[in-house]
Amino acid sequence: MIHKLSLSRRKGLLSTLTAALVAVATVFTLPATASAADKLNVVATTGMIADAARRIGGDAVEVRALMGPGVDPHAYRQTRTDIVAMTKADLILRHGLFLEAQMEEFFEKLGRTRPVVAVAGALPEDLLIAHDDYADKFDPHVWMDPDRWQHVVVTIRDTLIEAMPTRQRDLEANTAAYLQEIEALGTFADQALATVPDDGRVLITAHDAFNYFGDAYGFEVIGIQGISTQSEAGLHRVAELVDLLVDRKVKAVFVESSVSDRSIRALIEGAASKGQEVTIGGSLFSDAMGEPGSYEGTYLGMIDHNATTITRALGGDAPEKGRLGQLSETM
Repeated sequence: MIHKLSLSRRKGLLSTLTAALVAVATVFTLPATASAADKLNVVATTGMIADAARRIGGDAVEVRALMGPGVDPHAYRQTRTDIVAMTKADLILRHGLFLEAQMEEFFEKLGRTRPVVAVAGALPEDLLIAHDDYADKFDPHVWMDPDRWQHVVVTIRDTLIEAMPTRQRDLEANTAAYLQEIEALGTFADQALATVPDDGRVLITAHDAFNYFGDAYGFEVIGIQGISTQSEAGLHRVAELVDLLVDRKVKAVFVESSVSDRSIRALIEGAASKGQEVTIGGSLFSDAMGEPGSYEGTYLGMIDHNATTITRALGGDAPEKGRLGQLSETM
């Protein structure tokens, strides 16, 4: 069941974040590894974490992301090159919440010799959505709600400050500016998505990556697969969703940049066989961002793209090129 935040509480998150420290879940206390003249060598698992680390760290950090565009973190296994990079890094930033499921054992071992931080592990449990299949685990896709993601950004800030205490003032200033941009993005998404008609607020995607999005913006979210892409969508599940498309006259479904579109196309074909025309409303960024160097290759661009694409495909009103007029991949 989705845990719904009140609007007033969501709007108050930014002031709470900037006024208080968020606990950092580290394997052990981070050493002050970088002097004022050195760059901290950081390895991040996902592009979203790497993007935040670069924005906060600025020219004080050198950040490498393990998982690039189109990569599924649920299925990702470390390569030989990844292992070398992480054993040489000053700091490893991972997401946690069992997102990097195939790397859990590796991180446990690596944490005995290197500082490894699960940056989403500091989120209060009352902000998390329970996992559909495991009572003791949570949905890891917290970046889909900009308000919740601000908590993770603050955790990254605090981790970098602990590693580079002489850079604290710059890190805090960079974080404050970044949080303001995320807040503005959240406001844009609120306003745009609110224009989607009530009977069109159904978001059907390849897997359950959008529960936090649905919680934040009032959408019913249905994934063909479960929270992990490792779960399979059987014929019975597809048949159920075809009936839903027809009964509720859903006109658009969405593919994901990091997940096969095979199941989504099966839905469209099944609905067509029953006389319901369903189109692909667009390709959404779920577990990975866009191409490096592009606007969609940043966290801000990723969420702007998703909010704009969903709004326009489901009958709402949003600028074709998004909040800042910079989108290049909307459909």
